[in-house]
Amino acid sequence: MLRIQVLLASTRSKRFGERAAAWAMDRLDRRDDLRAELVDLREHPLPLYDLAVAPAHAGRTYPDDATAAWAGLVDGADGYVVVTPEYNHGYPAALKNALDHVSVELQRKPVAFVGYGGVGGARAVEQLRQVAVELEMAPLRHAVHVLPDLLVPALKAAAFDVEMLAPLDPKLDRLAADLVWWASALQTARAGT
Repeated sequence: MLRIQVLLASTRSKRFGERAAAWAMDRLDRRDDLRAELVDLREHPLPLYDLAVAPAHAGRTYPDDATAAWAGLVDGADGYVVVTPEYNHGYPAALKNALDHVSVELQRKPVAFVGYGGVGGARAVEQLRQVAVELEMAPLRHAVHVLPDLLVPALKAAAFDVEMLAPLDPKLDRLAADLVWWASALQTARAGT
C-alpha cells in the first residue's frame, strides 16, 4: 500500500493548518489505495540550514540526529501532500528549512498541495512547485485551495468539524487520485533503477 505523508507546514501556535490537515487526513483515511500519515513540522525541529555541503551532494550523510531522523521519516514515504499557509506571498520558513535539509529522500516522488489564505495559498503553492522541481520531485497540477469563504468560518468555529470543509471534497478526491497514480508509477520506476 502506498504511504502518503501529509506535511503540516505551519508551526504557529494558532494555526488553521491543523484543521485543514485533520480534514485531509479524514478524507484520505477513507481511501483503500493509500495509507496517510500526518507529519507535523512542529514535532521535527531542525537547526537553521547552514550545511557546508548541500544535501544533494552529501547523499545520506547527516550532520546531526535531528536531521537524520527527519530524513529517515520523509524517506519512507511514496508521496506527499503539503498543507501550507501563505505568508507574505510565500510559504512558511519552517517548511523551507525542512525541505532544504534533505534531497535524495524526496527525489522522484510526487507532491501535491493543500493551500490556504487570502487567495487559497495559491502563491505559496506556485513557489513550492518550483522548489519541488529543483528537489527532483514530481509536483502535481491539482491542488486544493481553501479560500476565505470556508477558511474564516472554520477558523472562528469554537468546535471545528471536518465537515466544514466538505465542499472541497471533490478537489481533494481529484488530488488524491492523481497522487496515487503518480506515486504508484514512480514507486515502480524507482524500484527498477
